[in-house]
Formats: sequence, C-alpha cells, structure tokens
Amino acid sequence: MVQNYSIWSLIKHALSGKKWTPTWQKTISPKPSYDVIIIGGGGHGLATAYYLAHTFNITNVAVVEKGWLGGGNVARNTTIVRSNYLHTPSAMIYEHALKLWKTLSAELVYNVMFSQRGVFNLAHDETEKRDIKRRVNANQLNGIHSQWKEPDEIKNLCPIININENCRFPVLGGSFQPDGGVARHDAVAWGFAHKASLAGVDIIEQCEVIDIKTNQNRISEIITTKGNIKAGKVAIVAAANSSVLANMAGFDIPIKTHPLQALVSEPVKPIMPTVVMSNAVHAYVSQSDKGELVVGAGIDGFQSYVPTGSFNVIEASIAALLQLFPTFSRLKMMRQWAGNVDIAPDASPIIGHTPVKDLYINCGWGTGGFKATPGSGYALAHTIAYDKVHETNKHHTLERFFTGALVAEHGAAAVAH
Repeated sequence: MVQNYSIWSLIKHALSGKKWTPTWQKTISPKPSYDVIIIGGGGHGLATAYYLAHTFNITNVAVVEKGWLGGGNVARNTTIVRSNYLHTPSAMIYEHALKLWKTLSAELVYNVMFSQRGVFNLAHDETEKRDIKRRVNANQLNGIHSQWKEPDEIKNLCPIININENCRFPVLGGSFQPDGGVARHDAVAWGFAHKASLAGVDIIEQCEVIDIKTNQNRISEIITTKGNIKAGKVAIVAAANSSVLANMAGFDIPIKTHPLQALVSEPVKPIMPTVVMSNAVHAYVSQSDKGELVVGAGIDGFQSYVPTGSFNVIEASIAALLQLFPTFSRLKMMRQWAGNVDIAPDASPIIGHTPVKDLYINCGWGTGGFKATPGSGYALAHTIAYDKVHETNKHHTLERFFTGALVAEHGAAAVAH
C-alpha cells in the first residue's frame, strides 16, 4: 500500500530506527528456470510482467535488467502521454494505452502522477496545417478526443505562447488532445515493479544478458552475468539494445538507434498549463510538478548506443523554442541528458513474434515509448500468454516488413522521425 506521510511523521520514522518497506522485492540470484523471462527492466518490460501476473495468471516470471530498475529510457524521456496518431493501427494501441493510464494509479495502488493537462501539436506553415487537420479528422473517426484550435484559442489555453504572425515560426493553429498529458516516469516503473513483485515476479537487477541460446529454432535459455537461466518463453523488451539481443538469437530487425536530447530548466512558478509540441521547432515542452520546464529536443544524426548527446542539438532547439516562448530567455538550464531511441523504417513499433519459436520482441517505439507503456505491456503479455497477437498489436509485427503493410507514422511520431 502507498502511505501518506507528513513531514513530522517522516522525521519520526527516520529517527525510530525502523527500516522502510521496500517498494519491490529485489531478487539477488535467479532461479534455474522460469516460464517467462523478460529481458529489460524498463517501463514496457515491467508492465509486461505485471499484466502476465495479474491479468493472465502467469507468475513464474523473471525480469532481468543489466543496470538498475528504471535506469534506462523510462527515466530518460519527457513523459508525454497522447494517442493522436494518424493511422488506425497506431490509434488502436495508443488509445488503449491512454485508457489504461486513466486508472493506472488506482490499479497499481501507486501514484504515477498522471496529469491530463492536454497536448498541443502546432502547425507553422500551410502544409503542416493541412496535415494536422487531416490527423484531427482521422483521430475523431477513431474515437480519439482531438480538436483543431486557431491561434487565439491556443493563446487562451497557453497565455505565454507567441502567436505574432511575424515570428520566425508563426503559429497557424494546432491540434489539441485534452485528455493527453504527462506522468511521472520513475513512479511508473516503481508502480509496475511493486505490483509485479507482490504477485511473485522475480526482479533481477545488475544482470546482463550476454547470449541467447536456441535449440531447433526454439528458445532454450539465456546466458547472463549471473549464470544460465532456462526459459519456456523469452521476451526482448530492451529498447535501443533490441537489435543487439536479436542478433544473439540469430536474426536481424530493421532498427536504427540514435541519442535523443532533453533538458530541464531551473524551477519556476506555474507558467505552462499544458504540453506544447512543435515538429518544425524540434522541441516540446511541459512543466513538472516541481516547476521545472521539461524540454525535449531533436535526435543526433549519428547512430549510437551511448546515452549521451551533443550540446549543439540542445542549442539549436532552444534558439527556436525562444521564438515561441520569449519569456524563457532568462531561465537557466539545470541539466541535460539523452536517451537512445530505436527507430523502425515506418516510425512505428515492432511488437510480437520473432523467427525463433517462443521468443518475442517489443521495440522500435522511437519517441513514442513512454506514452504506450501500459498498452504495450498488456499487448505483449497477451501475445506471450496465448502465443497470439492482441487486437491492438496485430498490425505491428515483424511480418509487415515482408508483406509491405507498413504503418507510416513519420508525421505524428514527434521529432525523432
């Protein structure tokens, strides 16, 4: 259970000598075998473990993480949640995720701080305006809450934005998803870990997978830095390292990995009531509950597995962002980081079976991974439990790269694509 503490009860507890109850039970040494092993202890991996245990009653599950829980991309993003993607297959999985987000804190008995403050996607020229209006219409046909807003309507909802028509990036309007918003990234990881652990899932940190063994094209075991572990089924849910793990199992996936930039400012009083995204400016911004402005920038052009970026990308994004928000000009940047995004050719995820029997994969989310966390976890858990794709991920399997049935989401998938 989540407990509420006043400052005095915290001090009293600290001085009492009692130990805090851990949020999840850490497993030091893995068992010799599991029904399911999930490689990757980020949001998607932990969500998959949770739904396997709580929805599909599969509890002999291990999550193996090469670092610490929640230390990868789930902690290296800008926490935006939305479902206003163009194509119906994308709408299905992201809207399913958004519905799960709305009740996630109550379900996990853990406050993930999901704040439905709305998300804007701005248009700066006539082509963007036409494309975004098309996306709004497609969203509405798919039952997604999406509206077109004129510049003055955007100004009413976000007073600090510059809508001067002589601005370098004039705002010609934009889409608005009122039930989109942000959540707390580490709380999401901890909440899923908490409930999965209570159900009997082993969470094994500092356990790197160094090889994947198969027998007659069927998964048999994984080789880790903590020993060999036999598995009935294995799921690769390792974001940017998915292609490396796929190669261990003997197949390739069409993924490229790039560092994605982000930063936060010093904290200030509430000035940003919503989330604003701009593909042309290559930046998106919201305000955290602590008052920091959380800014996502563009990707570095080079491919890399290293989660560090280049300051020139941040500098270019901030220079453009100041055209939209001149009042930010005196703010100080507090810290900057990068996460590694794995990008498929059609800017859509890969979630489903692999050429190896009983080996599954979840990757290719680009900048869309965090927002899909509960929906992705549910879909993959269903696919593993029944060995059959769920309705929401049936269009996102590896097979589409052979059939040509791609799900092209470059225009709706933010600046990483």
